[in-house]
Amino acid sequence: MTARIGILALQGDFAKHLEAFSELHCEALPVKRPQEVMDCQGLVIPGGESTTIGRLCQRFGVDEAIMELYQRGAAIWGTCAGMILLAKEIEGSDQWRLGLMDIAVRRNAFGRQVDSFETDLTVEGIPDGPVRTVFIRAPYVTRVWGDAKGMAAFDDKIVMVQQGNLLATAFHPELTEDRRVQQYFLGMVQQ
Repeated sequence: MTARIGILALQGDFAKHLEAFSELHCEALPVKRPQEVMDCQGLVIPGGESTTIGRLCQRFGVDEAIMELYQRGAAIWGTCAGMILLAKEIEGSDQWRLGLMDIAVRRNAFGRQVDSFETDLTVEGIPDGPVRTVFIRAPYVTRVWGDAKGMAAFDDKIVMVQQGNLLATAFHPELTEDRRVQQYFLGMVQQ
């Protein structure tokens, strides 16, 4: 069975996610409406502007569809802005969020756009050596609790977390040629 992966396409970096999952021979499609979200086995919330994505989720009713998808046990992965939207706590902000993961995050924690960088990280659960990672105005996780567990860190700052069927990365795996993080997520979808 081919997994159907929805890439939330309201704003931000969704096209590169579509390309990455297409390379893995699964059905990847942009989703903008509640029913499109509900028709997926897995959902990616991409990088972009977290406040804008949040507002658009609420405006189009996609927020309720994501919550229902989560309740059904589908896998959901947030990258960068998506990580912020999945967090229960956002330091210094009362912006809207889905609040599904037992994590606190700090927005733009590594600096501005000009401070973007790439590095290799060891990721728990991903074999065959370090993963190349791209950080762009990235958040990081300042605290985990409950069932959330850190999977990767940079300078002692948690940048990848899993909690059950939820995955969050501060970095952008879709911007490299390495598809191991996408394959890891597909494994979550198929469980």
